[in-house]
Amino acid sequence: MDYRQRIYDRYATVFKDRSDAFDKDAVRRWGRAYLSYLNGWLPSDKQSAIADLACGHGNLLFFFQEQGYTNLSGVDISPDQVQIARNIAPSVEEGDLLAFLRSHPNTFDLLTGLDIIEHFTKDEAITFLDECYKALKPGGRLILQTPNATNPLNGIIRYGDFTHEVCFQEDVLARLMTLSGFQKPESREMGPVKSGYSLKSSVRYMLWRGLRMGYRLANMIETGTMGPEVWTRVFLISAVKA
Repeated sequence: MDYRQRIYDRYATVFKDRSDAFDKDAVRRWGRAYLSYLNGWLPSDKQSAIADLACGHGNLLFFFQEQGYTNLSGVDISPDQVQIARNIAPSVEEGDLLAFLRSHPNTFDLLTGLDIIEHFTKDEAITFLDECYKALKPGGRLILQTPNATNPLNGIIRYGDFTHEVCFQEDVLARLMTLSGFQKPESREMGPVKSGYSLKSSVRYMLWRGLRMGYRLANMIETGTMGPEVWTRVFLISAVKA
């Protein structure tokens, strides 16, 4: 048994401190931010085929259900996470996501992968992007979420999980997606929501903008350029299949 298998066998209970119960109210609160983060990226057709890769406890699948999507799939290698996710989507598969992708060529309108690509080695990450491309229909979209190597505090996320193998800067990941055939890569910060979430979040957003400017000014002082646009500890990136 390699280290990843040993950890993933009990990933939810030992490393994520999750019980077998699915807290819908907590996940609804979590999902409110994703209404902002994913704005404009989700399919207009509620029958679109969507698969969440490394779906974990099923949070994103529940989010999609709440938005009215019905053609949902999920896969995860962790047995205890799959058990929790099946409370939301009974069709969630337990298994290797690369094998899942290879068995579904030209199938999906949207693939999502929150906090997964950083768990791969460099070779595995490129293979993962290639297989995502093949599993999407023409015009389909891939959305990934991953720690941001640009953020000065990224070590909190980067080393917060023993199974993390690599950390990405958004421009590098965009170029890797282009290498795999994707077009129009676009990255987004995942900081406090500006409006529509809560007053506290709006205040945090204003404070974040000031801190973010400080990061960019520090980069300007050292290098003469303002540097990247994406500075949050975690970021989203999306691209479409030609």
